[in-house]
Amino acid sequence: MAQARRRSGDAAILDLTIERIGARGDGIAQHRGRPVYVPFTVAGDRVRARLEGRRGDGLAAAPLEILEPGEGRRPPACAHFGICGGCALQHADDRIYRDWMRGRVRTALDRQGLGDVKVEAPVSTGPGGRRRATLAARRTAAGVVLGFNERRRHRIVDLSECPVLRPDLTVLLPPLRDLLGAILAAGEGADVALTALDGGVDMTIVAAAEPDLGARERLAAFADAVDLARLSWRAGEGPAEPVSQRRPCIVVFGGVPVSVPPGAFLQASAEGEAELVRRVVTAVAGAGRVADLFAGLGTFSLPMAKAAAVRAVDGDADAVAALRAAAHGAGLAGRVTADLRNQFRDPVAAEDLAPFDAAVFEPPRAGAAAQAAELARSSVACVVGVSCNPVSFARDAATLVGGGYQLEGVAPVDQFLWSEHIELVGVFRRR
Repeated sequence: MAQARRRSGDAAILDLTIERIGARGDGIAQHRGRPVYVPFTVAGDRVRARLEGRRGDGLAAAPLEILEPGEGRRPPACAHFGICGGCALQHADDRIYRDWMRGRVRTALDRQGLGDVKVEAPVSTGPGGRRRATLAARRTAAGVVLGFNERRRHRIVDLSECPVLRPDLTVLLPPLRDLLGAILAAGEGADVALTALDGGVDMTIVAAAEPDLGARERLAAFADAVDLARLSWRAGEGPAEPVSQRRPCIVVFGGVPVSVPPGAFLQASAEGEAELVRRVVTAVAGAGRVADLFAGLGTFSLPMAKAAAVRAVDGDADAVAALRAAAHGAGLAGRVTADLRNQFRDPVAAEDLAPFDAAVFEPPRAGAAAQAAELARSSVACVVGVSCNPVSFARDAATLVGGGYQLEGVAPVDQFLWSEHIELVGVFRRR
């Protein structure tokens, strides 16, 4: 139900009652038979909101005032919440938040005809655990602004705190502003990728042009002052060039140290990674040969290699080289092989999967349509899917089920705290 209160210019101001939380974390109300999406609200909230235009099948609105809070509302953990685009659900209590995560996975599965599949209660990693983030920066007349973009806008929120990130990343914000103020030209922007590794923080600055000699000297001095493991610079779409490397940049998978290339993909938190690995290794227990598709640096390959021979496949040349070197250094070269292959254009064929007892696939957000089709044609007894997108996972799951697999269950893992993103693991068995 909604009641029009007044108009501000051409924008209607409505009083709305929120009925539920949608897939992006926004509250959903109804106005004249159409859904109205109101961010930062929960079911039961009565809010005053300003209509801002169309959004999909409904209308977008900005909340102006909470007239009466719903039962599941709580104070947010961060002063930037409501402006910063990094979090969508800090205002929801734990029960509402966990129910929303689980419900979102169920909805995605149901839309693919898999509504009877068991979805477990989410496993949460908690605040202060996010080990990687990419921040935006720009030098303005008032100084450098550094942080995440505002919600659905390109304007940067100048972060003073972030309860999601690890403390060893947030402590870098003030000195990083000073550095960027000294090396960026007026109006110039950059992105800064931060990753907390086992050897310390790895930082990559991405800007339009190469740094000059003076900037390089400042960068090296900064790396020393804040004790970075490595500081790299990437100009445009070119490769990342280390400016200062003070310690090895490694991450350990299954007891094996892996040298991490600048900008390489890692799971968002160490705790989330540990839970995903535990579930994958448990699912493939007893398999003598395992195919690890979209293997990256070997997050699953190396732990699985303790009990199985693993063929790892990935489309990133640097990741494949790092995994090969790590396996060789650990004496696993005969147990872990790593192949470079674009699985979107050239998936591993069903016939080539025949020798394997199990397969794991962890594609990017878009999913693995071509590779899932080959897995569906294969004779592999067990397939484990790991995904950060319930929608693309459900689509790939439907392909596997259509090929004769049974999806035993899905486990959400909340390592993107308070955001609309959800990691999950699903286990398939050949019927």
